Amino acid sequence: FTSPTGGLGDEVPQGFDFVDRSQSFLKNLGGFRPPDTQLFLIILNINRSWNSTKDYIGTTIMNQLAPPIVAAGQEIESASFRHIDAHAGPHPGYTDEQWPLVRRLIHTNGDFEFNGLTRFHPEAMAAGREALARGAPLVVDVNMIQAGLTPRRLLPLNLRIHQFNADPEVIRLATVEGTTRTVQAMRMAWRRKLLDQGVVAIGNAPTALLEVIRLIREEGVRPSLVIGMPVGFISAAESKDVLMTLEDPPWIAIQGTKGGSTLVVAALHALMDLALGGGG
Repeated sequence: FTSPTGGLGDEVPQGFDFVDRSQSFLKNLGGFRPPDTQLFLIILNINRSWNSTKDYIGTTIMNQLAPPIVAAGQEIESASFRHIDAHAGPHPGYTDEQWPLVRRLIHTNGDFEFNGLTRFHPEAMAAGREALARGAPLVVDVNMIQAGLTPRRLLPLNLRIHQFNADPEVIRLATVEGTTRTVQAMRMAWRRKLLDQGVVAIGNAPTALLEVIRLIREEGVRPSLVIGMPVGFISAAESKDVLMTLEDPPWIAIQGTKGGSTLVVAALHALMDLALGGGG
């Protein structure tokens, strides 16, 4: 709490810090650690310096939540991309906009076979870029995707990730109805109206992808984009084959049994970079 005039009084709730002057607050903001903070509330006396104050606060919090990539790390990534470009061979099946996403998949798994296995609906890149640029809901099938997405991309786009596998109602319905939790999680996302105009990203559970396809066909659900990359030997390839028959909505998929959460993260990062005005 901060109050230059002391107008909040002397009573401060337990667990909160009280700062009696704005400048003192700003001076100490550099020590703020969001992961250790459950609730962060700023009450400021708005004055002539508000614009510069809020810019400082925003920059400081952003650097804590989403530290920028350092120069050495950026150079390693760039060198990896140059290596892939030099050794991947021809890729005439991909547009200039699609190739950076495919290159990220190759970079993530060290596997050049994704030059060919990665498939795109013709409108997928534009649909994904536009959806993420407007802050569309991002519905994922597992926590691993959520953990892998970088705040330095999520925060500027104001993106929220939704994943319901641990919800008690999801677990109850999966038990009662004899389904997987990811099926019920996708149904919960649908009931909460997160699928329409959202981005659905599936890297683990074929049953989740098949449920999304069912909702599209039977309930008229229309995500802006479906990323279907479940991995494995039971229904993974088949679920992606069905996804790739859809004319609407747009989709991105990996043909065959290969896939996984890390590849979904890579694909989303490429799309987020485009949405932020970069090259993927």
